[in-house]
Amino acid sequence: MESDVVVGKHVYANLYDIDEHIADDEELLKKTVIEAAKLANAKIHEIKSWKISGKKGGVSVIALIVESHIAIHTWTQYRYATVDIYTCGEKTDPWKALEHIIKVIKPKHYSVYYADRSMIK
Repeated sequence: MESDVVVGKHVYANLYDIDEHIADDEELLKKTVIEAAKLANAKIHEIKSWKISGKKGGVSVIALIVESHIAIHTWTQYRYATVDIYTCGEKTDPWKALEHIIKVIKPKHYSVYYADRSMIK
C-alpha cells in the first residue's frame, strides 16, 4: 500500500568569513558534498561542479540526489558560501549533511533556515 505522505525537509544556510582557500577548492567542496549525501542517507544520481573565475568567482557544486538536491556556492573574494539541502523521504536527514559541510568549510559564523516541504493528504 502506497503512503499518502510526502516528507520534504529543506535546510539552507549562509556561511560567513570562510577561508579563501576552502572557498576556492573545487575538489574539496565536491568531496564534501559526496560525504554529506552519504551522511544524510541520500543517494547521488549525478554531481557537477564548476570553478568560476573573476571578481565574483568561486565554486559551485550541485548534487542531484534521488531524494532531491544538495548545493554549495562560494564567492571566494567575499569569503561567503550558501548551502542548500533538500531531501524527501522519512529516511533522509539533511541536518547531518549540513553539519558535515559546516565542519569542513569552517565558517566563523553562519545562519541556518529550515522549511518543512511535506505534503499530507
